[in-house]
Amino acid sequence: MTPEGAGARLCVEIEQRLDGAGLRLIGIELAYLSIALELVALLLIVATLLPLIPTNLGVIRSLDFPRLQIAVALAANCVGLLAISRDGTALTLAVAMVAALALQASYILPFTRLTAPQAKGAGLCRPDDRISLLVLNVLQSNRNYGAALDLIATKAPDLVLLLETDAGWHAAMAPLRAHYPHRVEHPQDNTYGLLFYSRLPLRDPTIRFLLQEDVPSLRTTVVLPSGEPVTFYGLHPRPPHPGHSSAPRDAELVVVAREVAKTKDSTIVAGDLNDVAWSHTNRLFQNISGLLDPRQGRGLFSTFHAQYPFARWPLDHIFFSEHFLLSDMQRLNDVGSDHFPIWVDLCRAPHAPAQQVAPEASEQDHRDAEKAIEAVR
Repeated sequence: MTPEGAGARLCVEIEQRLDGAGLRLIGIELAYLSIALELVALLLIVATLLPLIPTNLGVIRSLDFPRLQIAVALAANCVGLLAISRDGTALTLAVAMVAALALQASYILPFTRLTAPQAKGAGLCRPDDRISLLVLNVLQSNRNYGAALDLIATKAPDLVLLLETDAGWHAAMAPLRAHYPHRVEHPQDNTYGLLFYSRLPLRDPTIRFLLQEDVPSLRTTVVLPSGEPVTFYGLHPRPPHPGHSSAPRDAELVVVAREVAKTKDSTIVAGDLNDVAWSHTNRLFQNISGLLDPRQGRGLFSTFHAQYPFARWPLDHIFFSEHFLLSDMQRLNDVGSDHFPIWVDLCRAPHAPAQQVAPEASEQDHRDAEKAIEAVR
């Protein structure tokens, strides 16, 4: 063999060995990646199943919130795992992830346009039967008072509910008094203050402390231009999170739901409920109270967190009785808070109850409601 031939052969052998080493390295990397994706799959499956446990532990109830994010992660992880591995473990986990994804989707689907709206839309509405409401958790540390005032001036709602309002917010909202002659102002410096402004007359406005002495709520009667009374509740219960139980929040919602159920009056319940639209507690609240959720059949209208597009949940709510039809609903622009404002325009119509079906409580719902109350006694 000539020196040139020997050299060429050596080059080929070296190249083959390098190729083999490279393939082995890639194989090792893919194996590690497969293991990582399998571990992520297990975490996502567990995160899907844990909220099924009937407990008020904050760490578990907090997993009710990111169902959409977990669903997206399940889909992406399933595709990624199957792209690099088809062994028995990968296939088993893929099937489990598809099942978990289906479960997550079952919670989210009612809050998309793929289902019929629970609260029907209004057509023409007499001005005397209309009532509009803006709800905003201002974020107590946010000092962009002007943005909030400008938004309220632009939308000009009949009712304004501001939450997390301290003395600074109370003073800064003074210009609203010229346009809203009826008001209930209860600022606090613990992120649970509330301010309520109304163009319409109020009867018996009352600040209540339903379960915790430092967490106020509002109950009042708003009188429409037509003369019809509307019972209004403004709520902001404490949120669940790791180390803190959801029991006070859950019980407060049940207390209000039971009050609403005892009356046939037109009713609106609004506020930052620190709970997502699809949670068991929210469904229980609806079933006990019989109130409608305008999100169902229309969209998520996620209001928190305003600064993180990929971590948003529908925490701010406006429920209303079957006496109302929905003229409009909007999530409004950011005003410096961690919550977006939410706004609705409602029409109280005599024919509304015949057009929509109010939720009804089952025997199990009543048992669950009693358990929620017992948990804080």
